[in-house]
Amino acid sequence: MTVLNSLRELSFSSMLFRILCAMLIGGVVGLDREKKGRAAGFRTYMLVALGAAMTVMLGQYLTIMLDTRWSTQAAQLGLKTDVLRFSAQVINGIGFLGAGTILVTGRHEVKGLTTAAALWASACIGIAVGAGFYEGVTVGFALLLISMKLFAKVENYVTANTLNMIIRVEMDSINNLGEIISCLKQEKIKIIDADIEKEQHATISQINADIVMRLPKKMSHHDIVAKIATLDGIISIEQL
Repeated sequence: MTVLNSLRELSFSSMLFRILCAMLIGGVVGLDREKKGRAAGFRTYMLVALGAAMTVMLGQYLTIMLDTRWSTQAAQLGLKTDVLRFSAQVINGIGFLGAGTILVTGRHEVKGLTTAAALWASACIGIAVGAGFYEGVTVGFALLLISMKLFAKVENYVTANTLNMIIRVEMDSINNLGEIISCLKQEKIKIIDADIEKEQHATISQINADIVMRLPKKMSHHDIVAKIATLDGIISIEQL
C-alpha cells in the first residue's frame, strides 16, 4: 500500500508511471482491434489513453497549485478548478472520435460499434490511471480484455446457433430466387422477409436478395449457406 500511496502523489515518478501505464493499457486494447483490421488501432488507443490520463493530471496539478503556490492570486481573482470537469470533457470528446469508427455499409450493416465502445472504455481507464485509481484500473482493464476476448467467442457461438438468420445472395436472374426458396422450404425453413434489388454492371445485370429466415431448430448456418451456394446462377452468398 505504501507503493500505491506514493504513486498517487503528483510527483515526477508517479506522473511518469501513470503515463506509461495508460499508454500500455491503451496499446494492448488497440492491438486487438488492429489485428481485426478495425479503423482505430494500436496508436489510436494509446494516444486516447495517454490524453485522458494527462487531462486528469492537469486538473490535479491546477487544483494543487491554486491551493498552494497560486493561492493568493487565485483568491484575488476568484479562480477555482474542478478536476471532474476535465474528465467530463474527455468523455464528451471521445464521443465524436468513436462516432468516426462507426460505419453503415452499402448493405445496411452497422460496423465499428465494438471499436467505438472499446475506445470510450480505454479513455475511461486512462482517466482512472491519471487519477491514480489503480485498483479500479486493474479490475476495469481485466474485464475489458475478458469482454473483447472471451465474450467475443460467446457472441460468435450464439450468432452461429441462433434460429434467426439473414443471408445476402447475388445471382444472375430473378428466376434463381425460386430455386433458393425451394431449397429453404425443403429444410422447413420459414422465410420472414426478402428484400430484392437489381444492379446493372455495364452490359451485365445482377439480382441481389437479402433474405430473412427463421430455422425450425438449431441448424448449422454454414451448411445452409454451403447448400445454397451449390445452386445454379449463384454469384456469391454470405451471412449478414
